[in-house]
Amino acid sequence: MKTNFEDLTFLMPLKVDSVIRIENLLVVIRYLQRHFQTHIVVLEVGSYNNGILRKLLNRDVEYRFMEDRDPVFHRTKYRNLITKDIKTPFWAVWDVDVLVDKKQIIDTMEKLRHGEADVVYPYDGKFYDTSDIIRTLYMKKPQMHILHQNRKRMNLIYGVDHKGGAFFAHADKYRLAGMENENFYGWGEEDFERYNRWEILGLNIHRVPGCMYHLSHPRDINGHFSSSRQTEISKSHNMQTRQSSHNELIKNIIGKEYGEE
Repeated sequence: MKTNFEDLTFLMPLKVDSVIRIENLLVVIRYLQRHFQTHIVVLEVGSYNNGILRKLLNRDVEYRFMEDRDPVFHRTKYRNLITKDIKTPFWAVWDVDVLVDKKQIIDTMEKLRHGEADVVYPYDGKFYDTSDIIRTLYMKKPQMHILHQNRKRMNLIYGVDHKGGAFFAHADKYRLAGMENENFYGWGEEDFERYNRWEILGLNIHRVPGCMYHLSHPRDINGHFSSSRQTEISKSHNMQTRQSSHNELIKNIIGKEYGEE
């Protein structure tokens, strides 16, 4: 029996760069829909719409497309855009290649619904990359125990305190905290900047026990820093947030989000 999460929307913007990316998205959506009665919105960004992804997604998924000829995926921008017209009180900002145990998602929503947290990460910071071999095993038999049983064969790609992959938030608190910082263009440190900003603004952040799995995929320009200049800019934006006071963040980041000067 599915768990009722009608008050939650999973937000999944993506730029399709390989067949593997599409496979990952489809298997993640099937997993979520197998266990939860919920809302899922997929925003595809690309130079043109070939209609393939729309045909592969089932009718219960809301599909959107935005034309963008830039090879760099401005992820923060499209994460903000995808939230428009979303009415549910809770949002899950979800990368298309990640999975967690269903119990972790249930525990996450309990924290949000009971007002025990403003933002919840559905894992404890351990972010395992499956490898191509274990990913293939899961694709053949998409059951969570396959990943659990092979965890010791996976690598912790970002250490034991990762801040990306997915998070759940009370929609109003996420909006008031400035949502995504669009100064981050392409792959970068936006996950860490967001967390630092939430801490400075006093949001109640919670993590639930358990790890997150990353379904391996090829990486292009949007899977790493594209240049030393981009690395420098990204780290600079993160440092700016870390050195800001509560009031400075409200004025310089949140104020701009709402058109204040």
